[in-house]
Amino acid sequence: MKNDNLVRCAWCGNDPLYMEYHDTEWGVPVYDDRKMFEFVVLEGAQAGLSWITILRRRENYRKAFADFDPKKVAKFTPEKVEELLLDVGIIRNRLKVKATVTNAIAFLEVAKEFGSFSNYLWGYFDNKVQVNNPKTMGDLPATTQMAEKISKDLKKRGFKFFGPTICYAHLQAVGIVNDHTVDCYRKNEV
Repeated sequence: MKNDNLVRCAWCGNDPLYMEYHDTEWGVPVYDDRKMFEFVVLEGAQAGLSWITILRRRENYRKAFADFDPKKVAKFTPEKVEELLLDVGIIRNRLKVKATVTNAIAFLEVAKEFGSFSNYLWGYFDNKVQVNNPKTMGDLPATTQMAEKISKDLKKRGFKFFGPTICYAHLQAVGIVNDHTVDCYRKNEV
């Protein structure tokens, strides 16, 4: 995978972890709520940081946040939050850690109302992948009107650290939006 001469989206560069994530996950449609919650947690942690910073800590997040089980995370106590703030394996930002617990509670409420969080999110797109055709990374927006709409609704439902830019990154990550550049070998595979 390192020197394979495959053309990829420019953002992953030549970092093996980034390349692996790009090649196996980014833009692949996700319907599983636990996986959706994993990306809610990771995208929220990423706010203001680089994605590679979070990818390098992903396994630590998995351990810290109950293997991304929203039912367990929703029950985290203030004492558990304090414990997490001592964990050097995650981003120790009090607001982000508390938001993860808040988001777990809100996530479960959305899932209850719509049958799953996946149903809620995919419903905005009539259960179809939105395929864009960016030529370069410069053609990609940081957010869209749809991401703003979803983010606004989720904020009303109690979500934190899930603004329009994070929402759009989430839509890309879980494959609801296919933003692989037109020259990327993964463009038509996902």
